[in-house]
This record gives sequence, structure tokens and C-alpha cells, in this order.
Amino acid sequence: MALHGFLQGYRGYADTHALGEALKALQEEGLDQLPLPGGGQTLERFSRLAQVAGHDLRLCKLFEGHTDALAIIAELRSPLPPLGSTWGMWAAEPPSAKVRVRREGQRLVVEGRKAWCSGAAVVSHGLLTAWDELDRQQLVAVQMDQPRVCVTTEGWNAVGMAATGSVEVVFDNVAGVAVGGPGDYLTRPGFWHGGIGIAACWYGGAQRLAEFLREQCRQRPEPHALAHLGAVDSALNSAACVLRASAEQVDRAPRADARQWAQQARAAIEDTVEQVIHHVGRAVGAGPYCKDAHFAQLMADLPVYLRQSHAERDLAALGEGVTEDSTGRWQL
Repeated sequence: MALHGFLQGYRGYADTHALGEALKALQEEGLDQLPLPGGGQTLERFSRLAQVAGHDLRLCKLFEGHTDALAIIAELRSPLPPLGSTWGMWAAEPPSAKVRVRREGQRLVVEGRKAWCSGAAVVSHGLLTAWDELDRQQLVAVQMDQPRVCVTTEGWNAVGMAATGSVEVVFDNVAGVAVGGPGDYLTRPGFWHGGIGIAACWYGGAQRLAEFLREQCRQRPEPHALAHLGAVDSALNSAACVLRASAEQVDRAPRADARQWAQQARAAIEDTVEQVIHHVGRAVGAGPYCKDAHFAQLMADLPVYLRQSHAERDLAALGEGVTEDSTGRWQL
């Protein structure tokens, strides 16, 4: 079954459980088997992520995490995931929530609290960052049905993206499996490829918002709304060019340091999404916010999803790299 056809059969997700069922169904249909980044079909990967995002950003949050985990496991040449498994990818590191791992003979023991664990109550496995005895970051895979894994209801009071259930999870003497070696999560090339993939999800949400405006202008071609549509089209066209060029660059040099490409792409897509939210909101008026459930959900969800960007902190990191570059950087 094609992804588009599958998504047409799903409308409306009442809660985290419903999102988990949809993710499981995607997995069972093999629709989670996206082309791996850098393998020659990176644009296809980005396109499918954007397609799920346009359908429902909450489902996309779980889908992106699951497919990112599969890509990481493949990149680090870890054992294949269990047949039929669904995955969360949890790498947030707030000071108040830190997971530790230690060796007990052949056993890897996981302990601590992990924050921002999207879909923790409905996935079969989690892939998470933790810290070993030498305070090195280590990726670890955990089977979530272990009795000492406690998925709390804490740490998530969102309105937008509420159903993702991005709660805190407590691991108490839980068995885990190391994925890669210490430090591999951040130093592998795919870390930045995944960051561009998240930007493709933002783009997919904005693209779907633009379709609401286009449909309104088709029915009622009011001049001011058409001007907003023109601005949205210009912004989305630029963003699409950025994503296509980024995918091409990743495929051309899959082992190269993609940090700067990713920072540039994410900044460009974030700016585009904010423009689309602004123009669409002003053009359509109050009606869709109040009477169209899909539109209202997207408008609530997209700003929350977009905050996976660190805003000026990310721009400052990009700017720092720019200062070290040669003159002529922006010449055609």
C-alpha cells in the first residue's frame, strides 16, 4: 500500500493510544521503511516525512522518531530491531533528567529519569541517550514492557501536540543494550541528516496549511488573500529548494560533516514556517480556526513542533561557523 492511500484511511486521533495504533499499522504495512539518509534517495525520505506531517503532525512526531531510530541503528551497525517493534528516539538532556548506564558483568543496567519521551506509553522500544561511568554519552536501547520501566504522566501539559504523550520515563535497574560506542550518537554523520529530516516535517505541516489557503482562494479569489497566497508560495518554493539541495548534498557526500548544511536548512525552513503561519492566519480569518478541526489542530501543533529548533541559539551556532569561513561565501 502507498503511504498516501494509507493515510487517507486515518482521520482524527483522540489520544496517544490512537497514535500508537496508527504507528503500528504503518510499521505492519512496511511504510516505516524509508530510504536511509545518504543512500541516494534522501529526498524521498524527506518527502515521506513531510507527507505524514501534512496529514497529522502528532502522528509525524512518533513516525519521525521511529524512523530516525531505525536509521541510527542501521548507521551504527547494531543488531536489527526485533520484528514488529516500534521505537521512540529520546535524546533530550535537561539538567533535571539524566539517565545513567553501568555494566554488571554482561548486563547493561539503565537507571534514571528521561524527559520529553514522545509516545513512550505506546512504543515497544526506546532508543535513548544516557551517560556511562566515565560520563560519556552512550545510546542505549530499552524494551519498554519491563516491569521497572515507569511511564509517568509528568512533564507534559501541552495543548498543541498534546496527544504525542511526550512524558517523563523513569528507569529503575532496567536492562538495556548499547547501540554504538560512547559518543557515537553526536559524532556520526547521520546526526545532522536527521536534523534536516525534522525540518522536512516542519515543511510538511506548513505545506498543508498553505493548501487550506489555496482552496479558499480558489473558491473566493479576494485580492488580499491572493497576496498572502503569493507570499506563501514564494516562501514554500524557497524552502523546497533548500530541502532538495540539502538532500542532494547528503547523497553526494554521506560521510561528510553536515553540521552547517543542517543548520542552514533548519534556519531557512523555520523562517518559512513562521511566514506561512503568519500569512495563512491573516488570510483565512477566524472561520477555519473555529470550524475546521484539521486546520485548528495544525495551527495548534505546528508552533510546538517548530520549537524543536533552539531559535537564536541555533542561529548563533551557525553564525559562529560563518565567521571562520572565507570571504566570497555568498557569491553566485
